[in-house]
Amino acid sequence: MPETRQISDAPSPLWPTTPRSGGWIPHGYQLDPHSHAEGQLVYAAAGVLATTTERGTWVAPAHRVTWTPPGFEHSHRFYGETDARLLAVPIELCGELVAHPSVFAVSPLLREAVLALTDREEIRPGAYARLLAVVIDELAETPEQSLHLPEPRDDRLRSVTDLLHAEPGRAITLAELGHIAGASERTLSRLFHTELGMSFHRWRTILRIHHALAHLTGGLSVTDTAMACGWSNPSSFIDAFTEVVGQTPGRYQSALRSNDVR
Repeated sequence: MPETRQISDAPSPLWPTTPRSGGWIPHGYQLDPHSHAEGQLVYAAAGVLATTTERGTWVAPAHRVTWTPPGFEHSHRFYGETDARLLAVPIELCGELVAHPSVFAVSPLLREAVLALTDREEIRPGAYARLLAVVIDELAETPEQSLHLPEPRDDRLRSVTDLLHAEPGRAITLAELGHIAGASERTLSRLFHTELGMSFHRWRTILRIHHALAHLTGGLSVTDTAMACGWSNPSSFIDAFTEVVGQTPGRYQSALRSNDVR
């Protein structure tokens, strides 16, 4: 993989005025909430990127790219040493993509186009624009693969999700959470479906997968990751991870080591 520029100690190192940039971001780095007049694509060629808006959190492991439309306030957090690539998308092209934040799979062609845009100087006039058009065409034909974790507005449900965020691996039932939050299990179950569009079990599973991606990226074994994130055995973790992410945790971790995310 071509080398990228090292990030400086500037307050917002990944988001300079240039529309194309790349660099290595340290584990745990967080960029505070901000917004852009243009659209933004961020691709983690290595590492994991989490993007949070008022609608929830989207996680992009190394084989996916995050899309944030113009005007959406968002923050970023990076897990593992992350080779992050940024592309600004001009307003006139944003209508080709979905009107909400999302995450897309990265095809081999898309990966190489993004790396080329962020690695090398423009040799022929218009080359960048033509290559960016290829990126947009690829994304327009790619199904969304969002590891999206929505967040609630209801205070009772938010108190529950806050507890789960603080301890994602904690073995606790919805009834027990309801006792803490001052709401019945039935009420909370209804709120998960009406506010978040999924069951309590599904929401907690995606939360745990978010944390699992960070652990795996940091080098924790599959078994230790399963235990840390609340699964009683590695097999059930592998099944859940594969269903949500689209590949086994072992294969995902092997791809990180080889830098082959295709």
